[in-house]
Amino acid sequence: MKRIQLAKVLAAALTLGWPAASNAQAISGKVSVVTSYAKDLTDPIKKAFEAANPGVTLDVQNRNTHAGVKFLEETKSNNQVDLFWASAPDAFEALKARSLLQAYKPKATGIPEKIGQFPINDPDGYYFGFAASGYGIMWNERYVKANKLPEPKEWQDLAAAAYYDHVAMAAPSRSGTTHLTIETILQGEGWAKGWTTLRDVSGNFREVTERSFGVPDAVNSGQVGYGIVIDFFAFSSQATGFPVKFVYPSVTAIVPANIAIVANAPNKTGAQAFIEFLLSPAGQNLLFDPGIRRLPVNPSVYDKAPDGYPNPFKDPRLNSMVKFDVKKSEGRNDVVDALYDQTVTFQLADLKQTKKAIDTAAAAVAKKPDPKAEALLMEARGLMGSVPLTEEQASSPEIVGAFSGGKKKQKGARQAELEQQWASYAKDHNAQARAKADEALKLAK
Repeated sequence: MKRIQLAKVLAAALTLGWPAASNAQAISGKVSVVTSYAKDLTDPIKKAFEAANPGVTLDVQNRNTHAGVKFLEETKSNNQVDLFWASAPDAFEALKARSLLQAYKPKATGIPEKIGQFPINDPDGYYFGFAASGYGIMWNERYVKANKLPEPKEWQDLAAAAYYDHVAMAAPSRSGTTHLTIETILQGEGWAKGWTTLRDVSGNFREVTERSFGVPDAVNSGQVGYGIVIDFFAFSSQATGFPVKFVYPSVTAIVPANIAIVANAPNKTGAQAFIEFLLSPAGQNLLFDPGIRRLPVNPSVYDKAPDGYPNPFKDPRLNSMVKFDVKKSEGRNDVVDALYDQTVTFQLADLKQTKKAIDTAAAAVAKKPDPKAEALLMEARGLMGSVPLTEEQASSPEIVGAFSGGKKKQKGARQAELEQQWASYAKDHNAQARAKADEALKLAK
């Protein structure tokens, strides 16, 4: 079935004319790209690019975003990679800041400066948006119907007791797109409220996966009911026949997925040609392929979009979402990821136990109201939702430096010390929250 779909896409793109390299800039050999994208995206684009440029091979090396950035840092003295291709703009900011990218000015036309609230390209020309995506919630309709569960609209909806053990998300420390989801919530709701929402929702998780595509796979197969995902996972699942739905919460962002030429690229001409291909009408139309389903950055190609496809250039709701601050996200990236891991990922069972205790007590108090019990529940929720860092501390040189600066030995010791403090804080506050929930439950009996 996929071969038939790909053949249709290639035929359609051929009618638009391939953006093959000119004689003045003929390309040959291997174009090497490090990417976090799965084969569902890279295979159709690889085949199309190679068809447009006979004799050229696109060498796709799959690494998650964090591993890809680290790989480029470790191999910079003998770089063999031409392109970096991923969804997380803060990863490109990090590479740019470390002089691991080289500037380029694409020749493609028709691409506006912004998509939603976000600039499509780096203003200094070091990386370029080729597609865009937003963050939201997908769910399996059959699972939801069988378990008589509600359809969510907002992040906070997933904190309701009915969703307990029915939700999954990837660890932000393992997935660049999940990190952006976390950051969007923190920036859109504010640090304190955002963390309260995150911990409240996370208390209902079935699991925290290691890779982002593990979440849609689990939702598609019915292993779990709901997944916090980037939109294209849901759109491609819908296109290939899975019974899933998707919603953008009001607190989300439309953010470009990017591509950049790596500093000292061995095949610079080939790298430039690949960027031009992605930004051409043919490359942009490939994004509608059922296995890909990204939002193109060229508004003109939406005329050929499937029925019901979201258009961020025309939908006013998609244009009024969170104005994402990529520099803030990049600056505290490691801190936010470590804070989530120490308070949620590595203590999920403890957090779930706390969430269950609060929800059980809340249900009992709802049946037998008691002012003291209600006050105890409020305290319990406050304890469970709190984190050991303020927003100012999370971006402070002292904390950020423990994760990304200073001498290696000192950095490791300070980072370990902070992580242990955060883990202890979460464990202690969870225990206190459970104690207050248990006390409230006794008053309601």
